[in-house]
Amino acid sequence: MASVGDVSSQSMHFAQPLALRSGAQLRDYTLVYETYGTLNAKRSNAVLVCHALNASHHVAGTYAGQDPGWWDNLVGPGKPLDTNRFFVIGVNNPGSCFGSTGPMQSNPATGKPYGADFPVVTVEDWVDAQARLLDALGIVQLAAVLGGSLGGMQALSWSLRYPTRLRHCIAVASAPNLSAQNIAFNEVARRAIVTDPEFHAGHFYDHAALPRRGLRVARMLGHITYLSDDAMEAKFGRELANELLAYSTQDVEFQIESYLRYQGDKFSEYFDANTYLLITRALDYFDPACEFGGDLTAAFAPAVCKFQIISFTTDWRFAPARSREIVKALVDHKRDVSYAEIDAPHGHDAFLLDDVRYHALLRAYFERMVGEGA
Repeated sequence: MASVGDVSSQSMHFAQPLALRSGAQLRDYTLVYETYGTLNAKRSNAVLVCHALNASHHVAGTYAGQDPGWWDNLVGPGKPLDTNRFFVIGVNNPGSCFGSTGPMQSNPATGKPYGADFPVVTVEDWVDAQARLLDALGIVQLAAVLGGSLGGMQALSWSLRYPTRLRHCIAVASAPNLSAQNIAFNEVARRAIVTDPEFHAGHFYDHAALPRRGLRVARMLGHITYLSDDAMEAKFGRELANELLAYSTQDVEFQIESYLRYQGDKFSEYFDANTYLLITRALDYFDPACEFGGDLTAAFAPAVCKFQIISFTTDWRFAPARSREIVKALVDHKRDVSYAEIDAPHGHDAFLLDDVRYHALLRAYFERMVGEGA
């Protein structure tokens, strides 16, 4: 199976303010996006791929032969989401640090980077921004919206906010809201960032500083939650970093410590601290049932599209039980929903990996869409 090859990003500016759920507005903003494949004459084969916390619009392909997209194993010619058949769109959400308007960009009101003044954004705000981009591209209805984790939450939100604008919703390793434990993990990560002396209340750009220490700890904590105990044990066990113990409270003693520090160091060099705060808050806030007294079935009443919900047995951050809540709410409304719970050892990260059963499932689902005329 081939890659889509080298790709380039596109951008679109929006002068009309985007009204946010917080009551604030985002003015003069830009969205960065990529597309793969060809939009057919009926404009009926478009698939929107929504990104998770630390990903972006770069879903597939490469930049000058390097830096493959974060879902390159899934999207491309002959792959489960086949770009010979579908026109795939990846959008970088507002508030991100990968090109779309976010904390690092200039605030038109001040001429300085937004920093901590960037308005709080929600999953619903992102979906509204994506809908505007599709309007500008002349796409009235999507064949599907696909996402994993936080991306899956966006796919679910699409089915509720714009129910007639998608024919299929595919939510992988997702949930109808975050558990208290998940909110707690996010809060610890945020505190690591905001208590870093280099954070400067979110205006560290003005001080030529970067809160690297906080970002490192936030990433290390997050990474632990993305892996299952079995995956961590199989990959690292109690292997030592060096031949002999140093009997030190500060040196690296075990391979797992070395791995986490490496992940933290790498993350702190490319991700923006204010973006991390914004995106984890968007995760916390997502709760479509909240407006219905906690009744998820009532929340899904507007949905009319077909659904494919997928979970992984060892994903303890977005456990299968959370996906089954979504399935039950849809079944209560007699919606067309398929559910797959895949026995995979990788934990939450399984949605990004090459699992034969997982990819075969998605391939079959997209092939059925083609049969329906996508």
